[in-house]
Amino acid sequence: MERKKFNTVSLVRKKRDGEELTRDELHFLIDRYAKDQIPDYQMSAFLMAAFLNGLNEQEASVLTESMLHSGKVLDLSDIPGKKVDKHSTGGVGDKLSLILAPIVASCGVAVPMISGRGLGHTGGTLDKLESITGFTVDITLDRYREILRKHSMVMAGQTEDIAPADKRLYALRDVTATVESIPLIAGSIMSKKLAEGIDALVLDVKYGSGAFMKTKDDALKLAQTLVSIGEHFGKETIAYLTNMEQPLGYKIGNWLEVEESLDALRGEGPDDVMEITYLLSGTMIYLGRKVSSIEDGIAQSKNAVENGQAFEKWMQLVDEQGGDTRFLEHPGGYPRAKHQFEFKAQQSGYLHSLDAYKFGMASLELGAGRHSKEDTIDYTAGIVIQKKKGEFVKSGETIATGYTNNKENVEMAEQLLRDACSIKDHKPENTKLISHKVDKKGIHAFSIE
Repeated sequence: MERKKFNTVSLVRKKRDGEELTRDELHFLIDRYAKDQIPDYQMSAFLMAAFLNGLNEQEASVLTESMLHSGKVLDLSDIPGKKVDKHSTGGVGDKLSLILAPIVASCGVAVPMISGRGLGHTGGTLDKLESITGFTVDITLDRYREILRKHSMVMAGQTEDIAPADKRLYALRDVTATVESIPLIAGSIMSKKLAEGIDALVLDVKYGSGAFMKTKDDALKLAQTLVSIGEHFGKETIAYLTNMEQPLGYKIGNWLEVEESLDALRGEGPDDVMEITYLLSGTMIYLGRKVSSIEDGIAQSKNAVENGQAFEKWMQLVDEQGGDTRFLEHPGGYPRAKHQFEFKAQQSGYLHSLDAYKFGMASLELGAGRHSKEDTIDYTAGIVIQKKKGEFVKSGETIATGYTNNKENVEMAEQLLRDACSIKDHKPENTKLISHKVDKKGIHAFSIE
């Protein structure tokens, strides 16, 4: 169907002056830009106008719809049951997708997961998967459906067919200082998620130094916008706010995080990792209509780990997507980084902070992340934490161990770790790991009965 035609300059001016754009006007802008009929300089002006003046709830939903329909939207209705995915807004040490997807799939809920790569201080699920020798994330949509039907889960990268307008817009936002706009972030996330063919979505919206949203208030606004868009498209959506002031778990880096995921699937995961994992997986099982409450979903998640079915499901998926399962059975045989160093406490006292952003940047410097999309990742690089916030350390005691194949970057990483850690003579206050739940009924202080 032929879209209505508008004057691009007039639409930019309209948003510059704080006016609301109509459905047809937004569709026109996104459609023409995706077809390379609007130049970058005009779309840059629109993005800055939207960044400064905001987009309301209706505009955010229409923007999402326009990006969603710029490519293929998968129809998975022929695959039995509810299809439920999870999305995290990004953090340090966040390996939850690798744990919860097999848990949820082993409980009979289909998990179609299209993930992203790491950039900057945050890790990417695709990079972690590719640290498993042979694992293939670049698959066709037909193969995606085949794996999902066979195993109730699939983990893949975004294809050229999925929300191509978002891909172009994101690249432009990145170089025009408009990334932080909540409606633009929400539209980017939701256009990709809705294209997967899901029926419901669980969101892990992080806040703190290692998160994209630094404050709880901004995270709440983002969560509300994401939930609103999901519900607008008829997808039941629940979001949780989780703290990312310190890294999640004890291991940061691609293969190191796979190792910790294996520990988690064997029932030996760190407490913070498992608390959030069980909540998200329990909520996914609930939205998949396999249980009558989130609490029952959490109990079923724990049972799937305890009886080994979640680990078995993970092994099946890795084998299906070409991964070498021998390293999952015997992770000690995986190649190790050539160099390691111990970061030690310079005084005795209680750890008051392990700044997640600086730990993430230290891991990046060691080779576990990218400064730019073209950089090559060292899968063996990263950091293993020995002490977490609130623990007592003695002077000279090891707080973390770094691993790298590039010895030249050790000094920079050590400096970042020094800046990241503070030690005081009194215990810090406890910080809630999960603060709020956001759903179609509003914002709720988090609690599990």
